[in-house]
Amino acid sequence: METPFIRRGDGAPPVIFALATGTGRAAIAVMRISGAGCGDILRSLCGRLPQPRRASLRGVWRRGTAGGQDVLLDRALVLWFPGPDSYTGEDSAELHLHAGPAVIDGVADALVALGARPAEPGEFTRRAFSNGRLDLVQAEGIADLIDAETEAQRRQALAQAEGAQSRLYEDWAARLRTALAHQEALIDFPDEDLPPEVEQELVSTLGHLRDEMRAYLDDGAQGERLRRGLVFAIVGEPNVGKSSLMNALTQREAAIVSSRAGTTRDAIEARVVLGEVPVTLVDTAGLRETEDEIEAEGVRRALFHVKQADCVIHLFSGATVPDKVGPDCMLVCNKVDEVAAPAGIMGISVRDGQGMEALRGALARRARELTQGRAVPPLTRARHRAAIEETAHHLERAGDDAWPEVRGEEMRLAMRALGRLTGAVDVEALLDTVFGQFCIGK
Repeated sequence: METPFIRRGDGAPPVIFALATGTGRAAIAVMRISGAGCGDILRSLCGRLPQPRRASLRGVWRRGTAGGQDVLLDRALVLWFPGPDSYTGEDSAELHLHAGPAVIDGVADALVALGARPAEPGEFTRRAFSNGRLDLVQAEGIADLIDAETEAQRRQALAQAEGAQSRLYEDWAARLRTALAHQEALIDFPDEDLPPEVEQELVSTLGHLRDEMRAYLDDGAQGERLRRGLVFAIVGEPNVGKSSLMNALTQREAAIVSSRAGTTRDAIEARVVLGEVPVTLVDTAGLRETEDEIEAEGVRRALFHVKQADCVIHLFSGATVPDKVGPDCMLVCNKVDEVAAPAGIMGISVRDGQGMEALRGALARRARELTQGRAVPPLTRARHRAAIEETAHHLERAGDDAWPEVRGEEMRLAMRALGRLTGAVDVEALLDTVFGQFCIGK
């Protein structure tokens, strides 16, 4: 007996499948399946369909093997999600399998034999977008939620996935559509006695929208910083305790500590969490004039990291306060067990732990200041920022131009830029970029 090949209607997207759980040794592996014909495939694998959205224990079979026998592959929890009330908006299913590689491979082979194919990265979420289950900004929020390392990142990503940003952008789009309709009326019916208040209100709306967007953009890149994490560079002269501070903050031997000056020649990075924000600490070479070619390169790299860092921890020791090396610089005096810190400067001793808790608290507050505190949903990606900047630019041009036709064209360009943000216009090349960042099973 041959395995039945499930045929779909013409033009229907193929049934896709992928693991929604990670690889490696585990108790359970979740196989997701979606697409027209998913129900027929599930019947072939497991018999009759379970009740929608209710887990049912079923045998999973490979029908009609080379020997003509049906083979039991596993006993699994099976869930059936008929469209459109599913993640993708299509008929979908989940198989909660035992996670042995032989089980997973056997079920995958059975699915291919029934006409399904392995999903591409992000294809489940892309289908959810195509079927109107979410917009592009929400889809990016889901990607960020998968990658979230800290509680603050989780909250931000979840709010975006739940539509916090989308609601703001849709409000802007709705107001712009209304204004554009009024502008079209002014163009199409120039001889009608339309009240002068129509044009006045239209221009006022454009100005308010532009100002709101400009204010929204002036956010210090807080959401983007939280999404990618911060960089704090530790700088200072040789032998002031930079590597010791790095090890104390990371609570591990991340950097070599030596009394010999110039031990650190290259930047050393380590990841920590401060104030619910992921922070990459960078231990740099000591800042000093040197004729040693390798050490000089280390100094050059240290100054590069100073320019790139979100915050610079400038460590020194002794009573002389050095000049700050950057605007976002925190002066910290080490070795206060030997010499007291100058007035108004935070003092620590990495050796005996004096002031370390206060320093950790100050760094956590700085991390929160750089990433949190806005009342409105924050911008999280450069793509969003670029789209809103373009929209605001066209709104400004529209407000400055008295010619109705030119103003209308600028408003249409603004509407298109805003539509690209949520995916409301044709953005096929953009979709490939966005969903290509997802893992296979999402």
